Amino acid sequence: MSLKDTLAQCRAADDYSALVSAVPYAKLLGIGCIKTGDEVIFTLPALRDNIGNPTLPAIHGGVLGGFIEHSAILQVIMAMEEPHFPKVVDLSLDYLSAGHFRDSFAECRILRMGRRLANVSVLVWQTSKNEPVASARAHLLLS
Repeated sequence: MSLKDTLAQCRAADDYSALVSAVPYAKLLGIGCIKTGDEVIFTLPALRDNIGNPTLPAIHGGVLGGFIEHSAILQVIMAMEEPHFPKVVDLSLDYLSAGHFRDSFAECRILRMGRRLANVSVLVWQTSKNEPVASARAHLLLS
């Protein structure tokens, strides 16, 4: 099934889990999404395979980075008229605290989406949105 067909199906059902499952790395990490009104919250479940520091235990920084990157990409795909996978031009990521071994959540905001580039802000938290674990800004090439 093409990306366009998958997205059309997701929009009709108002459930984007099939779109997330279509991305192999997102599927490997266990990324999910929850639709709440007009917003989508991406989820990263606490999986043993995602631990980087077993002493704390804490989520691996690369897993958290991949979660942020894929959340931004999926958010942009959801907003596209003619969907295709955008390419990451730049990703500026700030790790604000340790990502402990618990479920993580990401909220993406498309700050600007033109014909060729999209600018996306991502906020990741675990227990409270007011206590973020990481934040990022991504520039994605659309064409």
